[in-house]
Amino acid sequence: MRNTNRKNNQLRNIELIPDFNPYAEGSCLVKFGNTHVICTASVEEKVPNWLKGQNKGWITAEYGMLPRANRQRVPRESKNPSGRTQEIQRLIGRSLRAVVNLSKMKDLSICIDCDVIQADGGTRTASVTGGFVALYLAVCHLMEHKKLAENPIREFVAAVSCDIFEGEKIIDVDYEEDSHAQVDMNFVLTESGKIVEIQGTAEEEPFSEEDFNALLALAKDGIKQLIAEQKRVLGVK
Repeated sequence: MRNTNRKNNQLRNIELIPDFNPYAEGSCLVKFGNTHVICTASVEEKVPNWLKGQNKGWITAEYGMLPRANRQRVPRESKNPSGRTQEIQRLIGRSLRAVVNLSKMKDLSICIDCDVIQADGGTRTASVTGGFVALYLAVCHLMEHKKLAENPIREFVAAVSCDIFEGEKIIDVDYEEDSHAQVDMNFVLTESGKIVEIQGTAEEEPFSEEDFNALLALAKDGIKQLIAEQKRVLGVK
């Protein structure tokens, strides 16, 4: 058993609360255990200048952590986001764009803001998973208001972390486990099992192909559970 009394293949307590923000076109408070992220989707009827005239839409993301979301206060990144912040928000944006047909979103942009209010590991994977719920709700809003003729979302997507910790392969890693892991990986997969992105690092020694395949199998099972929960809260069969 892990320090949280979970089995190696067991997710933390997952909670997705849709429509958390009454003002945004789509929103979700996502909880992966003690990691809590507010994801909001905001619609603009315009696209970036470099995309004008291409008959496409755009999806982007911004990520931030409140000063006391962590164990120590971290100053707000009001002007110059850190390299880590930029990398995470690009990951979120790529993950969501991967499952959307942007050609069906002509001249529309959706920005997903992911604000971490409490961090205990896995903030990026929680942001992707909750960010998709916010995006889905925003798309539904656009369709209800006749701004979209059809749903541009191809399939669901979610993300989860998997590590090797004390020689054991584990899923949905909290901060304590992550900070002492021998291998650290993040998986973004679609409902059909296709790979959007895999991030992996060996912290002490290189890991084998067999280790990778075992972690991927863990991730696939976990993401199936996450997508089932996304569908449940969205009322999608």
